[in-house]
Amino acid sequence: MKFTSTRDSSQHVNFAQSVLDCMPLDGGLYIPENFADLRKWLLYTDEKTTFSSIAGTLTSACINDEFSPIICETIATRAFPFSPKVRRLDNNLFTLELYHTPTGSHKEFGISFLVNCLETILTMTGQTATFLDVTVGELGASLARAIRGKKHLKAVLLYPRGFVRGLEESDFVWNGGNVLPIELEGSEHACHEIVREIFNDRMAVEKYHLTVANTANIGRLMPQMFFYPYAFSRLKNQVSGDIFYAMPCGNYSNMVAGLYSWRLALPLSGFICPTTDEIKVDMQGNCEIMDSIVDIKKREKADPVSPSNLERLEEIFATNSLMMKHFVYPAEVSKAATDEACRKLFKDYNVYANKSTSRAFAAALARKEMIDEDEASVVLVMRDHPALNSEYIRHTLGEAPEIPKRISQALQHTTIDRPCVSTAEEVLLTMADEL
Repeated sequence: MKFTSTRDSSQHVNFAQSVLDCMPLDGGLYIPENFADLRKWLLYTDEKTTFSSIAGTLTSACINDEFSPIICETIATRAFPFSPKVRRLDNNLFTLELYHTPTGSHKEFGISFLVNCLETILTMTGQTATFLDVTVGELGASLARAIRGKKHLKAVLLYPRGFVRGLEESDFVWNGGNVLPIELEGSEHACHEIVREIFNDRMAVEKYHLTVANTANIGRLMPQMFFYPYAFSRLKNQVSGDIFYAMPCGNYSNMVAGLYSWRLALPLSGFICPTTDEIKVDMQGNCEIMDSIVDIKKREKADPVSPSNLERLEEIFATNSLMMKHFVYPAEVSKAATDEACRKLFKDYNVYANKSTSRAFAAALARKEMIDEDEASVVLVMRDHPALNSEYIRHTLGEAPEIPKRISQALQHTTIDRPCVSTAEEVLLTMADEL
């Protein structure tokens, strides 16, 4: 598989380069240029096929011109000691739970895969790389766990002062670990501005071989493609009709990954989501992307700190305009409908749902007529453990789930006892001293 840019289709790079470079110089995002047809293989999977096996096979299918099947299988096995879970709630409603990870966050799937891919690439080339990311919790904790013991990777993590969580003393670079945590005298927004400034400095990017662990990096987004073949392997012998995935939009990474899965010949009928500022419903009830009215060449560069995958979504629809009408089904969801969906999930199925999951379920209820007409099944995508966002659940239901011990321990507050910084220059000086 080759990769190109959302803004310049004449670019052609391999997987290793797209992951190492992180973002094209033209200001776009890397996207797959072509896809294998895995229909026959998908039909042979079943409930006994493990998530790591699916991940290894799909990795090999996508980048078999760079890595052998054995290396791809090894990457997946190391990356995924944990797995999603599919649960049946009733005849045509299922959940796809992505929070069965050490930190309770779905981000851990992408981060663990990206780290293990990068470590493999860097071992083969004799290079090193450094993650530079802003975090207030789960991303930093997941990244620290993933790079423990890695020989070619380090991470510089910027936190607003007092928000360092999930790190152990052995993780710190000054103790021989792979993580350089830096606290900032300022807000999370101020941290973002500093990282943007650093990524605009090509000398700094090249000196430290900087990359990011968010979904601006195609290597972080790609493993989210594995969720849907895994769900299908569990559903294929349980349902006979169409399959729709109801999901929160977030930064659109899960939707983009799902459409990439469809391009690999995965059977699915579409994605149901709440409307957002960018994804609306037109007068005919079809999906409409608002940013598509702005010429891509007149936009700012894609953000390395807080990426939106809307640009990748637009590229998919530009390639096949009918997909927007036949694969993405937005629904307007009010606060009252969200709260009612949260209560229904708890009352009918004993499921705690955070606000984003409740909005996704409310969107599915709003599209009930379409689902019933097709005798379809709905898979509700639950990204993060509900206890991570318990305030909404407690307010809506009057009670909330307890946070599992493994998650509370993984996200425990950490004191680093180092001076805070306030500028990009100070961050770079700290990196020069510590890395």
